[in-house]
Amino acid sequence: MTPNTDRNEQLFERAKALIPGGVNSPVRAFRAVGGTPRFVQRAQGAYFWDANGKRHIDYIGSWGPMILGHGHPAVVEAVQRAVADGFSFGAPTEREVELAQEIVDLLPSVEMVRLVSSGTEAAMSAIRLARGATGRSKIVKFEGCYHGHADALLVKAGSGLATFGNPTSAGVPPEVVQHTLVLEYNNVAQLEEAFALHGPDIACLMIEPIAGNMNFVRAAVPFMRRCRELCTQHGALLVFDEVMTGFRVALGGAQSVYAKAIAGFRPDLSVLGKVIGGGMPLAAFGGPRAIMEQLAPLGPVYQAGTLSGNPVATACGLATLKEIRKPGFFDGLARKTAALVDGLKSAAAQEGVALCADSEGGMFGFFLLDALPQNYPQVMKSDSQRFNRLFHGLLDRGVYIAPALYEAGFVSAAHSEADIAETLAAARDVFKAIG
Repeated sequence: MTPNTDRNEQLFERAKALIPGGVNSPVRAFRAVGGTPRFVQRAQGAYFWDANGKRHIDYIGSWGPMILGHGHPAVVEAVQRAVADGFSFGAPTEREVELAQEIVDLLPSVEMVRLVSSGTEAAMSAIRLARGATGRSKIVKFEGCYHGHADALLVKAGSGLATFGNPTSAGVPPEVVQHTLVLEYNNVAQLEEAFALHGPDIACLMIEPIAGNMNFVRAAVPFMRRCRELCTQHGALLVFDEVMTGFRVALGGAQSVYAKAIAGFRPDLSVLGKVIGGGMPLAAFGGPRAIMEQLAPLGPVYQAGTLSGNPVATACGLATLKEIRKPGFFDGLARKTAALVDGLKSAAAQEGVALCADSEGGMFGFFLLDALPQNYPQVMKSDSQRFNRLFHGLLDRGVYIAPALYEAGFVSAAHSEADIAETLAAARDVFKAIG
């Protein structure tokens, strides 16, 4: 019998005996697409090398944070200097003040910010703050939007508009999600009816302005305008989950994109992550001073974290934000991303494969459909079997996209024109095979 020399397979078998599913976050297990996960050995620029030493062009970028690419020299240097000073103190540092200042400077909607360690923690804390600030219990979210794995947010749509959501995970009692109302993304009529029924009791509406966990679906401008109007009318807070889009789709986040289309537009609270940590575990939530001062130690809403404002993570985040603030950065990033998206559409069309795609800044998504979906039920109509063949075809050719139909992709400043060209050549081969 020939011994198995595939290091990825060897590591996965070992991991499955020690870690549930062999992974520490479910999508990494390749369950949706089949096959063996790639165990990353190292990464640099636009690439990573797996346990077999094979190079891949990386369009995940740690699910968004690596906007500069892996191992950017300025970021590495900043982290090395910070590590030399100490890993963690459990006490304030100057760098966390500097990072807070950067965020406040870049987001007009944010006057104060609280740093935490993960997007889940930030979203969970923002909801608690919204409930504490308004004195209300009910929250609105949208099917297909993911805001982390806090109990109250692991919920799917109920049986009707007047009912609340049902848990989507074991271990979440129905009582925990009884105040969570789940609506259809981009459905204005349903949104209006929900506020008509529950308006006085709604603490907040939380939304991904560009949903990245049903691939890439934008909130239509009329829909977003109505979200803002109804929240203002009923005294609820509009919470933007920009863990994925913040400093990724534009320097001012997705909220700056909507502000160009809707006069005076601002969310009440913003949830941030990924890019602000530059790849380190760091996230944040922020908003107007009057709301943020409801947090302990100033106010009655409790939130705390031993590693919040970690000195190494803040050094990484600060160095990353410094680089993306340079003139022309986002123009160049958007051009690369658009070139990739346009090329994928063209290559698919040449082979008769239905494919639509969209992008903003350095974030993109595509669907094996004739037209861009507007909500989760439409996303679900995408051809999952054909996607799986596309995924593995690209993987075999050294191109790494998300191992799931419902995840957005990311381009970094490190991706070159040659990388885009290599990706499109691989895609043309695969489209020809699956067409």
